[in-house]
Formats: sequence, structure tokens, C-alpha cells
Amino acid sequence: MPLVSMKEMLIHAKENHYAVGQFNINNLEFTQAILQAAQEENSPVILGVSEGAAKYMGGFKLIVTMVKELMEAYKVTVPVAIHLDHGPSLEMCIKAIHAGFTSVMFDGSHYPLEKNIELTKRVVEVAHAVGVSVEAELGRIGGQEDDLSVEDAEAMYAIPAECDQLVRETGVDCFAPALGSVHGPYKGEPRLGFDRMKEVKELTGVPLVLHGGTGIPTKDIQRAISLGTAKINVNTESQISATKAVREVLSAKPKEYDPRKFLGPAREAIKDTVKGKMREFGSSGKAQQAEACLVTN
Repeated sequence: MPLVSMKEMLIHAKENHYAVGQFNINNLEFTQAILQAAQEENSPVILGVSEGAAKYMGGFKLIVTMVKELMEAYKVTVPVAIHLDHGPSLEMCIKAIHAGFTSVMFDGSHYPLEKNIELTKRVVEVAHAVGVSVEAELGRIGGQEDDLSVEDAEAMYAIPAECDQLVRETGVDCFAPALGSVHGPYKGEPRLGFDRMKEVKELTGVPLVLHGGTGIPTKDIQRAISLGTAKINVNTESQISATKAVREVLSAKPKEYDPRKFLGPAREAIKDTVKGKMREFGSSGKAQQAEACLVTN
């Protein structure tokens, strides 16, 4: 199956009360594990690629080629989107689109509202012209994302009326309002702004995105999905499980030097983590329904 935009898969998820996971890829093993998990769980999936990860892996074109080759090798039949995560500029989004990405996020959350709208609108015009979906963000999500760090004191909850304005004026396909989630491990219990989430859902009508999906209790995940969240981003949890597996192997066999002997178990740990999240988000077994939505839209 060819790579697809995430627009229709998220509309289907929102209408059918589940969420599609965005799982970030950081190297070959992450990509293998996430694609295998999606196929085994019969789940649609979004492969998230940050600017830093793209540089580490050799660039956008290499990533698209790697994903396509792995999909062919593994006979992947579920819907797969490649998504630029936290694209910092129009130029970066265009580079990803030209390389074959099927979805991009323009993160203008650090700009004033009007500037965010202006730049997001330009990204939407370019992306939609070639069938690529667009995600936008408003407010500041705390924690660490690549080299960008937002302290808790700097994190900002999105204002529902401004969310409505941004979505209405830009025509984005999905929207990530900052409502208390963070990138990286949580310090204490997550406190999501469900009242604002409900208001944003009712005002905008588009599928919502929850960043920082690691460490959020299942009951909060389910509530977020009931309030229009159709995409949930996960990276830290996969990284932690992979690192734990590597440490266990090297602790038991300190003289081991073949990377396949510790990266193989890391890959399996990532796959198990992703499969667990797909079940938690309710996307397992939804691939054919999501694919039918892609065909009819």
C-alpha cells in the first residue's frame, strides 16, 4: 500500500472514537519495530520524524526511501503516513514534502497568534496543493523536544477562541492545542485541561492531537479520545523501553560487541510498546476501516 495523508485516517478515528498513534522513528530499528507492530496489530499508523531525527538518519529523502523499502519487505498493507513533527519553518515543511512526506506539522506556537496564522496558512496552501495533510499547534507544550526545551513556567494553555480562529483561517487538517501535556517524562501526575479540550473540539470540529502521550493514564487517554482527540504522539516511552533492553543485554553480557545482539532486543521492546499503545488507543484492528475511508474520500 502506498504512503497516505493522515487527513482521512484521523477523520475516521474521530468519528469512530479511537486515536491513531504517531510513533517517532529515530533509526532503522525504530522504523522496523513500528511498521511490524502496525501490521501485526492491523492498525493505521503515523511515523513521526523530527528535524533532529531527520539529520541523524541522513535526511528526509533517505527516510522516505527506507520506509518504502521496509513496507515492501514486510508486505505492509495497513495505512501508513510519514509526518514531519514540529516543523520549524515553511522551508523545512517544503523540503519534507518534496522528499515524499505525506503530512507535515508547522509549529508556529512560539509566534504571536497572527504570525502563527499567517505562516500556517502558507504551509497549508503548499501542502494541500499536493495532497499533503497539515497539523498546527497553539500554546506552548512543556518538556524537551530535540533541542527545544520549554520549562513548565513557560508552558501555555491554548485559548479556545484563538484555536477556533487559527483553524478557521488556515484550514488545517488537525490541531494540537497545548492543554497540559508535556514532551518527555512527566514530573508528577499529568493534568490535562479537559474542559478546554471539550470547548476546542466544539469550536473547531477538526481532529485534535495530543502531544506527550507517554505516561498519561489510560483513563485520561480515553477521556481525551471522547473529546475529539484522534492522534496521540508517543516517543519517550519507546525510547525508554529500547534503552532498558540494551542495558539488560549489556549488563548480562558486558563483553558483547555485536550491535545486532543488543539492538535486536531493543527493536522487540519498541514493538511491544507500540502494540500496547495501539491497543490502548483503540486503533488495533481498524486498518481496513481506515483504508476504506481513504478510498471513498
